[in-house]
Amino acid sequence: MKLTENTTHHRVVTANVNGKSVVQSDEQLPAYAFETVSGYAHTLLWVNPTTPDLNKEQKFDRYPDSVVPGPGGTSLHLVTFPPSAVFVDPSFDGEAARKESLSRLPGLADHFEKEDPAMHRTNTVDYAVVFEGEIWLELDDGKTVHLERGDVVVQNGTRHAWRNKGARPVTMLFFLNGAKEQATNIIHDNEPRIAPCVPIQQ
Repeated sequence: MKLTENTTHHRVVTANVNGKSVVQSDEQLPAYAFETVSGYAHTLLWVNPTTPDLNKEQKFDRYPDSVVPGPGGTSLHLVTFPPSAVFVDPSFDGEAARKESLSRLPGLADHFEKEDPAMHRTNTVDYAVVFEGEIWLELDDGKTVHLERGDVVVQNGTRHAWRNKGARPVTMLFFLNGAKEQATNIIHDNEPRIAPCVPIQQ
């Protein structure tokens, strides 16, 4: 998938009106191309902050306070990660990327760790699908899994990072399910977890 500033995604939303299923909306959603990270893009396709009530009209009419849903909620994302060369280029500004990430990805960017900004954990069960390209999932102790187009990861609230070690962008579809917070005594750092929500390569 070639990313340009004009990339859009076709989204159709249905509804029930007077007992009949109808199209509530049919539109093209523009992908958000990061200004600070060449080739990095994010599209929030839909979000339910909490458990949806089908007795009410479902709406997504404003950008949420958090792109990570609470317990019972969901959110759907399309993300394009650029190759690692972007992050080692002398022109890359990590601080600018951090600020843009906090603005675009509230509730997620602040979970990225200071020592390794790609590593993070959220209170969600995520279904992650490789839509185009290849990527490496990294877990604790440097354990990695190579993923290609069509591969699926079920992420059960675990600490992880997405590493694009290839030469081409990779696009992924993420379906986040809000879950109850897990009890843990593991602390990976003592610093506030505010860092770029970008896949810093190593």
